[in-house]
Amino acid sequence: FGGKDLLTVGETWGATPEIAKRYSDPKRNELSMVFQFEHVGLDQQAGKEKWDLAPLDLTKLKEVLSKWQTSLGNEGWNSLFWNNHDLPRIVSRWGNDQQYRVESAKMFAILLHMMKGTPYIYQGEEIGMTNYPISDISEAEDIETINMYHERIEKGYTKEEIIRSINTKGRDNARTPMQWDDSPNGGFTTGTPWLHVNPNYQTINVEQALTDSSSIFYTYQKLIELRKQNEIVVWGAYRLLEDTPEKVFAYTRELGAEKWLVVTNISEELNEFRMPTPAKEVLVANYELTSESLTGEINLRPYEAFAVRL
Repeated sequence: FGGKDLLTVGETWGATPEIAKRYSDPKRNELSMVFQFEHVGLDQQAGKEKWDLAPLDLTKLKEVLSKWQTSLGNEGWNSLFWNNHDLPRIVSRWGNDQQYRVESAKMFAILLHMMKGTPYIYQGEEIGMTNYPISDISEAEDIETINMYHERIEKGYTKEEIIRSINTKGRDNARTPMQWDDSPNGGFTTGTPWLHVNPNYQTINVEQALTDSSSIFYTYQKLIELRKQNEIVVWGAYRLLEDTPEKVFAYTRELGAEKWLVVTNISEELNEFRMPTPAKEVLVANYELTSESLTGEINLRPYEAFAVRL
């Protein structure tokens, strides 16, 4: 497990950039990258458990992700992820999985995949699969969830507030079977799956995504293509644009004479954004856009996101 050609990942819940450099500096020939989890705890009450919910602090999100973009330099390598088997689905967690499911899922994809690091796409993320809310603990399978439920009942928490926490943060949300098509069990199995299939499989599934040229799937495909064909995505310097509304996360990537701008509106509100310079080319977007419209002061639509060449 020490060869340069083998991808080895260090999972370090409490990693700092300094520790990450020691793990993943190429000169040390140890690990290829680190997974750091600082951003995934930003919606829990300080000093408490993940079940103790708090609104997402977008200012802190910008600060944390930007720190990991800039602090490693060329001495370490970061992973990029929103979801895994232990985390609820990002479109339900910090987006809007109803009215703006497609827009917010694409927004989170564009925001993350234009950053420096190795991006990960968790099963179903590429089609915008959502959390599956439960109404009773009998519907849960995850042992962590079940144990927490009984412990908190004994401590006097109400069933309603515990179920709310489970529906927001429970691990079963990310573990429901993959939704392949609109046949029974989402086409996953003809038997009985270990977890209930999300009932929205009839409209959210791979077959549907592949037939819709504007689906979330094709946005992910475009993002992968941009990374493979443009060194600026891999190696470009990152800079956060700080003079923006709280709910607008915007940054630039720069390599040599090339400069890209990524702008995201992490809300369903309209937000204003001033283009630093006019756009030359729209690279990827989750709304219909032309480069001619991206100059001066612009109004960002709900969960709007785009990457442009300046």
